[in-house]
This record gives sequence, C-alpha cells and structure tokens, in this order.
Amino acid sequence: MEKSATFSIEDLKSYREGKRLEVKSAKGGLPNSLWETYSAFANSDGGVIVLGVKEREDGSLLIEGLKDAHKLLKDFLNMVNNRQKVSSNILTDSMVKIEECEGKDVIVIRVPRAERTTRPVYVGCDPRSGSYRRNGEGDYHCSLDEVSLMIRDSSLVSDDSTLLTQLDYSVLCPETIRAYRNIFNLTHQNHLWNQEDDMMFMRRIGAMREDKETGKFCPTGAGLLMFGYEYEISAVYPNYFLDYQENRTNGINARWTDRITCQTGDWSGNVFDFLLKVIPKLQADLKVPFVLKGNLRQDDTPVHKAVREAMINMVTNADFHGRRGVVVNKDAEGFKFANPGTMRVSLSDAIQDNSSDPRNGTMLKMLAMVEYGERAGSGLHRIFHTWETVYHCKPTMETTASGGVDRTILRLSFEGHQPDTEAMRRLYDDPEAITFGELGTQESTPESKRKGENTQENGGGTQESTTDKGNNTQETPASTQENMQEKVLSTQEKILSLLRTNPSLTLAEVASRLGITRDGVKKAADKMRADGRLVREGSTKAGHWIVKE
Repeated sequence: MEKSATFSIEDLKSYREGKRLEVKSAKGGLPNSLWETYSAFANSDGGVIVLGVKEREDGSLLIEGLKDAHKLLKDFLNMVNNRQKVSSNILTDSMVKIEECEGKDVIVIRVPRAERTTRPVYVGCDPRSGSYRRNGEGDYHCSLDEVSLMIRDSSLVSDDSTLLTQLDYSVLCPETIRAYRNIFNLTHQNHLWNQEDDMMFMRRIGAMREDKETGKFCPTGAGLLMFGYEYEISAVYPNYFLDYQENRTNGINARWTDRITCQTGDWSGNVFDFLLKVIPKLQADLKVPFVLKGNLRQDDTPVHKAVREAMINMVTNADFHGRRGVVVNKDAEGFKFANPGTMRVSLSDAIQDNSSDPRNGTMLKMLAMVEYGERAGSGLHRIFHTWETVYHCKPTMETTASGGVDRTILRLSFEGHQPDTEAMRRLYDDPEAITFGELGTQESTPESKRKGENTQENGGGTQESTTDKGNNTQETPASTQENMQEKVLSTQEKILSLLRTNPSLTLAEVASRLGITRDGVKKAADKMRADGRLVREGSTKAGHWIVKE
C-alpha cells in the first residue's frame, strides 16, 4: 500500500507490506511483534495492521481469517490499555474493527501518527529499549538519539525557550545584536523598544529571561543560538555546526567554489550571522525580472522570498542537539537544505495544510520580528507553491534516519527550467499594479533596464521610458521627482545607519538587510564616497567603512 493511499479492505489482496501496512497471521493469539509495529507506526507516520492475514514468500497476501475475532479484539483492547504493555493508547473506537474479507473475519487496526506530546509510544516500561520506528523494510529499534529527540519534542514549550542559567549576557556577540537591532529599527522605526539598552532589548525579544531562583538574567537557548559566539554555543550544544557549500562547477575541479562554516573563528558563528552571510549568496544568481511598482524597482521577487523562507524553515526546525549539523548546498541544479531532526508534524500536513509546529518557536518569533520568516504557518506551503508556479517542477522534502540520526532535507531544483515570469507575476500581491520586463540577475541586470533605479540613486531627474509594458512617459512630474529624491536620501541614510554600527559589512550584506539590490547599494555608496560622506579603508574583504558626519 502506497504511503498516500487510503486503505480499503476490498483491495487487501492487491496490497504489499510496506511503510504503511503490516499483516500478521495471529493464529496463536496476539503476536508479540504486534506491539513493536504499533509503536513503530505511532512514532512514524501511522499505518494499518491487519490480523488474520499471512504474507507469502513472494510478498503476496493470503487471507486466513480469525477463528474467534471477537475474543481477539477484546484481548487487544485490554492490552493496549495496559500501561505495563504499551505506554499509551492513541486509538479511538473507530480505528479498531472486525471486517470481512473473502468471507473471513479479520481485525483492522488503523494506527495514527501520535501527537508529539505523546511520543515516544513504546513497548514495556522503558522508552530507551521499547521505542520503535517504521521504514520501508519494517520495524526497527530506535537509537538513543531518536528517543531523546522525541522526548524533547514532547514538551509543551519549544526547546529553544530553555533558560541557560549557567550563562550570562557576556556570551552574546555585541556586533550581532547591533546588526539585528539595525534591521529591527528599519522595519519598526517608531517602536518603543528602539529606546531600550541592548540587555533590555534582548529580554523583550525572548533572548534573555530572569532566573526566578537567583534573580539573574540569563540567555535562553534561542538567544544563545541567534546571538552567541560559536564556542559558547558548542559548550551547550556539542553537535552544533553550520555549513554552507557552493559549487557552480557541478563537481568539476573542486568540491566547492565557496564555503562558510561556523568554526573558522573569523566571525561569530551564530545562526543570525549565518543567515546574513548565506542568504545573499543563495539569492545572488537568481533570475530577477525588471519589475516596477509605480516608480520603484522591486527586486525581492517571490522566488527570493521562497529561498529565504527555506533557510528560515531549516534553522527554526533544526534539532541543534542532533548530529551532522545544518548544511546548505547551492549548485547549478538548485538548492538543498538539510537539518538535524524530523518535522514535528507530518510532512503532508506541513506542506499541504499550512500546519506549523516549529521546534525553535522563540527563534522563529525573533526572525519574524525583522521580517525574516512567517509565523502564520504558511512557510512551506508558500515555498512549494511558488517553486511549482515559477519553475513548473515540484520541490521535494523527506525525512531520513540513517545511522539512527534524524534529518530533514528540502530540495529546490530547477530541473533545467527557466523561470516563468508571467506565472511569477501572479504571485505578487497586486499583479496589475506592476510592470514586468526581461530577466537578469541582481549583479548583472543590464543598465538599459534599470533607469528607474538610476534615477532614484542620482537624486531625481528624468525617468526614461520602459518599453516592456508601454510605459512611454518621458518626463517625471515635479512632485514625483521630489518623492524620488526623498527615497534616495532615505536609502543613503539607511546604508549609513548600518555602517555606523557595523563598519565591516560588505555591500552584499547591506543589500540583503535593506532589501535593495547590490547594484543599487553600490551606486548609493559610490555617490556618498564621491560626496565625501563615506570612506573605505583596507581591502574589499578585510577592510572597513568610515562614515563622515
């Protein structure tokens, strides 16, 4: 029976045992292996157990029937409610029935996926020795890592809200805090929290909390992961590892052409800085249509948002206690996002039904505050919808348990397709209010297609025509010029504000934080350098900016 199929007793003989179906003869009564399968289905994605059916050597099913199905059903119900036999009864009355097949009685037990607050469902009295999971080959005994993850996930509060009472404010990186606050200030310019000092601000967003026993303010797990130094994070999460690998040569000549890991020691190594470094690299080569909304260039396309959302989904669902770390791959075929831990809801619910139960809910809240993630549960659904609409191919998502280590893997592949810009238009909030042009990239968009942006950066003047949608206006009204001048000044001030507090930022990082193209930031920076407002000292990678007041 396929994973997505609905079980039907009429079709029983056409099925084969697999990930969602197990048959047992039960001639001598309830077999002990029944409870292992019950545990395995409950701890995986659910499945159907049929008693009174035998599997032949060739894999086909033989309907044997049960001599006294009613007695066997009573025995099963007594035992499934016996806490010495199995930890929890997750079945309702309608899930266990006597049904007839080929004139013979069989018992059909439909085992659902257990709620995470109930898992692990285990046989006997010890979850370490009695927990099972299901794979394509049958039931297997859970590793200690798998059991530990299910126990952590069973908590009613997210794992990253744990208060780390042995640590204090000194484990957090001031530069990362300033970077986060800069973005928060830009997205919430009149917010009262902008007046708070850094420690109080960290308390406001859930990065720190008071220890009721000592009165000391300590970081939460989310606070440490988002803002801490790598060596401090690793002391609490020994398996912590972040890895970005880029290979534009498809494996020719080198394993990767660019790589970022959290352990190099030349940056903080925390999650937020990882996002700021990696997201611009992921988005750099995406095809960007020339899009105008009014007189303003729109470069944050639905595809850019989908890639960003995939990154946020990865880190907010990662089990940072788990092995093998968070790994992001980019190559000519697309992207792969892999994190330790399974999803806390079924994959079908997460993708189709907009269900959301992030493992790191506090972290997701922090990222949503700076408009880096969705809190409404639409993240995965929107990623899949966007990718299928624009590239006409479906993303894939799977969970694996290789070597007893749970991992979730999301793949966004191009499959050789170019983006469908007309389809992309429909994904914008107001598709009729935008003007679409030809494809380019953020770093290589032809200048002839960027006159609107050039006008903004140069402080007004004449808006040249765009030929793509018949916008033939040759001159911009004075009021529009004034508005565009204000936009230019606002953009320059935003760039200066970021560089005052974090002068080591690259232009790509500034562009990512402000939601502006890299070319746009470069032109604004060049203009300010020519005006003497901005000075660059040192090399492109190792230098820093000086803002002239």
